[in-house]
Amino acid sequence: MNHCQVVPRVILSVFIAVGIGGCGPLTMTIGGAAGNQKLKTKVVEADRGWQSNRVAMIDVSGLIYNAHKSGVFRRGENPVSLLHEKLELARRDTRTKAVILRLNTPGGTVTASDAMYRQVLRFKKRSGKPVIALMMDVTASGGYYLACAADKIICYPTSITGSIGVIVQTLSVKPALDRFGIRAEAITSGSNKDIGSPLSEMTGEKRAVLQALVDDFYNQFASVVRQARPAIDHAQFPQIADGRIFSGAEAVKVGLVDEVGDLTEAFKVAKNLAGIKWADLILYHRPYDYIGSPYAGSSRSGRLISDETRTQINFAQFNFSESFGQASTGFFYLWTGASP
Repeated sequence: MNHCQVVPRVILSVFIAVGIGGCGPLTMTIGGAAGNQKLKTKVVEADRGWQSNRVAMIDVSGLIYNAHKSGVFRRGENPVSLLHEKLELARRDTRTKAVILRLNTPGGTVTASDAMYRQVLRFKKRSGKPVIALMMDVTASGGYYLACAADKIICYPTSITGSIGVIVQTLSVKPALDRFGIRAEAITSGSNKDIGSPLSEMTGEKRAVLQALVDDFYNQFASVVRQARPAIDHAQFPQIADGRIFSGAEAVKVGLVDEVGDLTEAFKVAKNLAGIKWADLILYHRPYDYIGSPYAGSSRSGRLISDETRTQINFAQFNFSESFGQASTGFFYLWTGASP
């Protein structure tokens, strides 16, 4: 294929991509991308005068699970791995005195939520640096589980939080298959081996097995909340932790959150807990990510980089939401009413 054939096809691909993605922003980068994709540091808010102190803001956005988030034309970040990478940067940097964990997530898988929670606890123990959780639009279920690792929780009055509980979603198509005379048979080593299969029937025995696991994981969640929020009235706890959601203002009233505030307030609290008066607010980001303000956050989707050519091709940015189906099997600390 000669040069004259390649160019029109590239241009056509761009227009097709834009047409599919609607009026989303167009990004075109053709050329050699840097092989070093280590996180960079960006000062997004400079405090008074010159100083060495820093407060790092780390974003956790979207569905929490231990896998790379998928995307069109690109390979996404693994939320568990990315949090570890950023916390390690904050721990090693002697100038960084505190961390703001900015959360905008409906939760995710049980294990990934717990893994990230433990990462924050380990960071605090190893570094001695305070962590402040700042809730954005949604910080529910596994997101709240993660917030419980912070020294203080701040939310916007309009934040949605709570949804303390566990869900395992099953689906059976067996009645529909039976109606059309279609029979699916599985040869198993035990009566519960096909538990949760859409081709099997949910018997009382299978339901009991799943319920026991849900209860076990719920007790773990409840234990984390009780430890983090000892001021919650014991008599009210079963109602607060029955899976319901709260606005930020309501969450403060019932004791799930310390105070209503915003990014500016979280920054102030972080400096107070760290025992410093002035500091620069920083964000960690991948090379080529544009960070224009403290509210920009960092990229949650990553980019496509060829392992062979290290060439970045990102013709169009798509804003397709992640779906429940990206991590559709397993047990979840997840508010399913949210669009992650």
